[in-house]
This record gives sequence, structure tokens and C-alpha cells, in this order.
Amino acid sequence: MGECKKKFLQNYEDDLEINEKVMVAIVKVSESFKKDSDAIFKNYGLTFSQYNALRVLNNSKNGQNSVTNTSKIMIVSGPNLTGIAKRLEKNGFILRKRDPNDERITLLEITPKGKQVLKNISAAKDENISNYIGNYPEEEKERMLSALKRIFKTRTLNQECASKIL
Repeated sequence: MGECKKKFLQNYEDDLEINEKVMVAIVKVSESFKKDSDAIFKNYGLTFSQYNALRVLNNSKNGQNSVTNTSKIMIVSGPNLTGIAKRLEKNGFILRKRDPNDERITLLEITPKGKQVLKNISAAKDENISNYIGNYPEEEKERMLSALKRIFKTRTLNQECASKIL
């Protein structure tokens, strides 16, 4: 163990079980990645959530999606996404409009300015990702992704079953 880590952990005793250690490690990596990403996105006038909304819309058919679908993909509440969308619209990154087939549905559409900011961010974003997982072989990344997807899917299924029981 490196001297820096020894000094940092000298007054800390880890008594966590393996399940909790794994979940804490996932959260630590996630929070660290989000913090580093936030620093990049801030240079372009965006938050992590705003970047994520732009990314979802950019990857949606015709660059648009409903608020409901976008919030589900992002795993945020509708009201939270509404605030994100208002700020993105104010800065010219997206348009908000009514669905011509159903006036109750609000559609979000990425603008050329929104697409351009994603292109501008791309290199710094890719470098940040590489700083986290760039040195791992592709097979190991595939195993990590598969394991994380299984955790998420199992949790989501358990939540759906619990909500149907209650």
C-alpha cells in the first residue's frame, strides 16, 4: 500500500461486509466521475444533468423525445427534468413544444447549438472517461458493464414487484 494511502487510512477501520464494500465502491467511483465531469461541463455552461439530457435527446429519433421518456431514460423525476429543460431552453440548447398528436405531451428537441456543444465537449469527456477505465482491457470492461447491468436490472425488477405487492 502506498504511503499516501497508509497515512490517509491510519485512523480508519473498515468493518463493512463485502456487499456494502462493493456498493460503496460503486458510489465512490460514480461520485468522483460525476465531479470530474461537472468540471468539464461547467466550461460549456452545463451541469451533468443538462449534459445528460442533451445526450439523450441527441440519441433520440429526430433529436426529440417526450419529457416522460427522457426522464425515464435519465432516471430523474418529471418535475426535475422540467427544470433542467427550462434552463437548457433558455440557453438555446433545446426547444420545448407540444406534441401535435397529443397536446398533453411536451416534447424536447435538441437544437443545432445543443448538438454543437456536445461535439465541443466530446474530446474532454472522452479523456475523462479514459482516465477512469481506459487502461482496462475491453473484455474486462464488458464484464464490468454486464455485472452493473445485472445489478441495476435485478434492483429494478425487485422494485417493480414490491410496488405491485404494496
